[in-house]
Amino acid sequence: MKKVEMFTDGACSGNPGPGGWGTILRYNGTEKELSGGDSATTNNRMELTAVISGLAALKEACEVTVTTDSKYVVDAVNNGWARSWRDRGWIKSDKKPALNPDLWGQLLELLERHTVTFKWIKGHAGHAENERCDRLAVAQAQKHK
Repeated sequence: MKKVEMFTDGACSGNPGPGGWGTILRYNGTEKELSGGDSATTNNRMELTAVISGLAALKEACEVTVTTDSKYVVDAVNNGWARSWRDRGWIKSDKKPALNPDLWGQLLELLERHTVTFKWIKGHAGHAENERCDRLAVAQAQKHK
């Protein structure tokens, strides 16, 4: 299996509001940048979309390390919450509806195809790839105003 590094970030101007996401894929010394946005979204939707878009861009099953500053994404996957939400019909343990079930469903499908490890890093702390992803995301949020 190919080993791929992925770095992601999402941004939103207002929450909800115009938002953007940025992803960097790195394989064997080659990098590819992806980005996009939406005129009416939330920060968490952009964080999820960044990861989904990166995984969806991979043409074959890969071993992927995702580095992100999104505790929402990292904790929901690493702690098994997203799978539990799906198993309960997108209901959280507190009986409230899980937010963003459409995106969580897409992500969980991609996680079945790839072997993925999620690593959380502190945002805006000088991590070069995270800062680049943030710039991509903010630029997209500006475009979608």
